[in-house]
Amino acid sequence: MTAALGTEIAFADKLPNGYVPLVFDEKDALKGKHKDLIVLSDRPWNVETPVHLLDDKVTPVEKMFIRNNGLVPESVDVAKWTLTIDGESAKKAKSYTLDELKKKFKQYTYQLTLECGGNGRSGYTPVASGNQWGDGAVHCAEWTGVRLKDILADVGVKDDAVYIGYYGKDLHPSRDPNKSAISRGVPIKKALEDETLIAWAVNGQPIPEFHGYPLRLVIGGWPASVSGKWLHRIAVRNKVHDGAKMDGHSYRVPRHPVQPGEQLAETDENYKIIESMPVKSMITFPKSGAMIPEGQKLSLRGHTWAGDRQVKAMQVSIDYGATWQPCKLAAPVNRLAWQHWSADVQFPGKGYYEVWARATDDKDVTQPMVIPAWNPGGYLNNACQRIAVKVG
Repeated sequence: MTAALGTEIAFADKLPNGYVPLVFDEKDALKGKHKDLIVLSDRPWNVETPVHLLDDKVTPVEKMFIRNNGLVPESVDVAKWTLTIDGESAKKAKSYTLDELKKKFKQYTYQLTLECGGNGRSGYTPVASGNQWGDGAVHCAEWTGVRLKDILADVGVKDDAVYIGYYGKDLHPSRDPNKSAISRGVPIKKALEDETLIAWAVNGQPIPEFHGYPLRLVIGGWPASVSGKWLHRIAVRNKVHDGAKMDGHSYRVPRHPVQPGEQLAETDENYKIIESMPVKSMITFPKSGAMIPEGQKLSLRGHTWAGDRQVKAMQVSIDYGATWQPCKLAAPVNRLAWQHWSADVQFPGKGYYEVWARATDDKDVTQPMVIPAWNPGGYLNNACQRIAVKVG
């Protein structure tokens, strides 16, 4: 399927380097997105994809969820766009234009799973703070760019490097130029992985404005908030990055289990930063509420992923977890891409059924059957997905 891009009109008359200046139009903001996506907020934009729309092996742009902490930049001049690498642990500060990035470094393309840390937040009771995501804040698209490790090697990284932190040109919702909407990062080890990209294209096309045009970080397997959009600076830090959304309970969870609804002092002693996302799976076909004739087999399919790990087993149940049937499970196209699974199930007779799905990663960790431990930010809900089926 060809992705419908919100920037197609802007790219109609391309300059030699393939880009034109872009002006973001709020009135036409969702052009190119699937009509059934669910808008959770519009300032900033947070838009969810219903799970049944995520059936494609590679997620089209029109079906990619949107999670923004700030406002989309109102204008972008690609000819003047630069990426600066600096920070306490950079041997020298250096800036690159987009053309320099493309010409100087080898280009790579990877399918990478990006999942919002709050995916599934609406399942928590009592209600956790933040947008009440269902299960559709995840996608696996194909990203093209250069490896961050290659850029850092060109700049030079000191031995005391601990973290990298990104800075984007999105606007704080207050429009205060002195405030940053979000500035997160990852440990230097994660930054130096082969799959950590500075990307300018998704599914073979320039990144649309919602998703970070013209340049963004793409870091698979960890909360999508570490994949900074509208990227113009990366700082190599000699300490854990201290940018916006790195403190409080933003993208952090309690170090020890808490009673549902309990509020903790937002200190480093009480909270830890979310890193690799937990094992999870989804049923993308059929849509919940499917009706099939008695005696007919039902063909199921979906995706599964496990943060930095790989999924080694996938199972489904049609009797509320009393018994489980193994599924066919494909290997990932590359590290940090989701895996596809399928199964045929036969129902014993007429009636109402639920299909449950669960994945197990290569460290023998399996999805929980119920909502996992409550936390104030509503993060890391990886409970098994269920769909309803009527036979008769």
